[in-house]
Amino acid sequence: MLRILLIEDQRDIAANIWDYLEHHGFVMDHAGDGMSGLRMALEGNHDVIVLDLGLPKLDGLDLCRRLREQQHDTPVLMLTARDTLDDKLAGFAEGADDYLVKPFAMKELEARIRVLHRRRHRRHGDTLTVGDLSLDPQRQEVRRAGKKLTIAHAGIVLLELLMRRSPHLVRHSELSQALWGESGGDVATLHTHLSLLRAAIDRPFDKRLLHTVHGFGYRIAETTDT
Repeated sequence: MLRILLIEDQRDIAANIWDYLEHHGFVMDHAGDGMSGLRMALEGNHDVIVLDLGLPKLDGLDLCRRLREQQHDTPVLMLTARDTLDDKLAGFAEGADDYLVKPFAMKELEARIRVLHRRRHRRHGDTLTVGDLSLDPQRQEVRRAGKKLTIAHAGIVLLELLMRRSPHLVRHSELSQALWGESGGDVATLHTHLSLLRAAIDRPFDKRLLHTVHGFGYRIAETTDT
C-alpha cells in the first residue's frame, strides 16, 4: 500500500481525491494549507506527495522548493489550474516530478502516482559516464567536469535512459514512457523537462552533450553526428 500526502485546501477536491485513492488501496494523509503540508512532508514517510499550487499560508511552489532545499526526495505531483508553459517550467524548476492540470480524471491521477512510485524505486547501481558527465542512479547524483549538478527527479530519469543508450537516439515515445508509463504524457511537457535538463548539463559548459534529433527524439553523445 502506498502512503500519499495530499496537500489541498479545497475541501471538495480533497475529499474526492481522498475517497477515490483510499478506495483503491492507498493510505492517505491530508493537509489543508502549505505550512501544515510542509511540516507533515518533512516529518512523515510518504511515497508520493500530491501538491496543489494555490495554497494558503505557503504557496505550493515555495513548499516544493523548501522540500528540495532540505534534500527531501519524495516524488511530488503538482495539481493546478495553471497550464501555461511558464507555469510548468516554474513547477519543474522547484523540484516537482509531474504536473496535472485541473480538471483531471481520477484514473489518470492514480496512474501518475503509481508511475512516480515505480520510477523512484527502479534504480540501477552502476555509475554511467559520457565524456565528463557522470550519473550515479542509486544516489541520483550527477556531476560534470567534477561539479555536482542539481537536477530534478524527472530529469534524472530521462538522463539515465539517454546515457544508457548513448550515443544512440532515444525516441520521444520511449522518453515519455520512462516518465509516465503506458499512460503517457504530452510532448510539450516532455520538451519542458528536456529543456531544463539541457540547462543543467550543457549551458554552463563549453561542449554540448544533449542533442535534439528534430522530429524523432534526443541523444547524449560527445559528437553531434547522428
